[in-house]
Amino acid sequence: MSAEYATFGLAPAMRAGGVLANGDYQVHREFMDFVVDGRPLLFQLSDLDAVSPLASDVPPAIFTAQVRGLLLETEPPLPDGRYVIYGCPECEDLACGAVTAVIERDGDDVVWRDFAWQTGTRADLELNGYHGIGPFRFHGAEYRAALGPLLDGTGQGPRRRVLLIGARVALLAKLAAALRTIGIGADITRDAGDVPADELRAYGAVAFGRAITAEERTAVRRAFERAGVEVAYVDGLAPIVPLLVAQIEHALDRSPAEQRRLTRLVAADGEADVEVTSPCRVRLTAYRLDRLYRTHTHELFDGVLEPGSHRIALDAKAVKGESFVVARASGSVLVEAMTHGETGRHAAKAGR
Repeated sequence: MSAEYATFGLAPAMRAGGVLANGDYQVHREFMDFVVDGRPLLFQLSDLDAVSPLASDVPPAIFTAQVRGLLLETEPPLPDGRYVIYGCPECEDLACGAVTAVIERDGDDVVWRDFAWQTGTRADLELNGYHGIGPFRFHGAEYRAALGPLLDGTGQGPRRRVLLIGARVALLAKLAAALRTIGIGADITRDAGDVPADELRAYGAVAFGRAITAEERTAVRRAFERAGVEVAYVDGLAPIVPLLVAQIEHALDRSPAEQRRLTRLVAADGEADVEVTSPCRVRLTAYRLDRLYRTHTHELFDGVLEPGSHRIALDAKAVKGESFVVARASGSVLVEAMTHGETGRHAAKAGR
């Protein structure tokens, strides 16, 4: 086993939820990811759609038990000293598959080794081992300093809620229902001035409809400022529920920008310029409003991209007129309005 040390830390991460083009829902999950040598460990596991056991929406007792397990204060939950490192974002069933590893003490050090994809009681390292990952040796003090604060709640992220402000009540009701379905709380109002400060602190984002005036937006911002609450503000691009959900998902992303997989999207003149930092599956979806304000949805691209920038030609019919492009990876979502002509060329240059 290598005697070299790796650094250990934690960082906020997100499994992006959303309303998919086929009508399915994908659950929104927030969790603390493991950062090894300055890079999210999840990124080393190809394009894995998974979350760590340190998710913000699990009951406090279970969350505490997970932390104590990683601190080796309790017995391993799986045979052979194995712990779940990443599991299914939709459920907690091991049968769906999970990344597990042996976690053990070596003197004052903590070692993570023998990573494997596991779907049953025992892991088959020969067949399903991640042979290129680990072992990792961590200084015990650094390891405990990262995990310890989670036991008193200082490291666990708050549950996210969104305040929806708009004139079209029916649309807001559909948006709120979609957000709640994927695990994001949502409330509707037209005026936040009378909302108590304690209630305002429950929100992570505020989404404005296109009909809300500048004066109304300013009043809402002042209400949050008086309450001492910092939130993300979303200006709704169009009255399209899946598009608005994607915008809100992006606003709720608390992960450090330098540790995201999907880092840039430029949509201009029938092309998308996408940048990723590690191999991952990227899906591009277009939403278009026609002259009668009917919504048209088109799947544009679905494939694994290698690190770097990629220029992807899009279906011209799908992105003509007033249209918008959503880029989605397992951990992040980006949204851009399609620009055309001279404006599009300027947008493309600015994005490079």
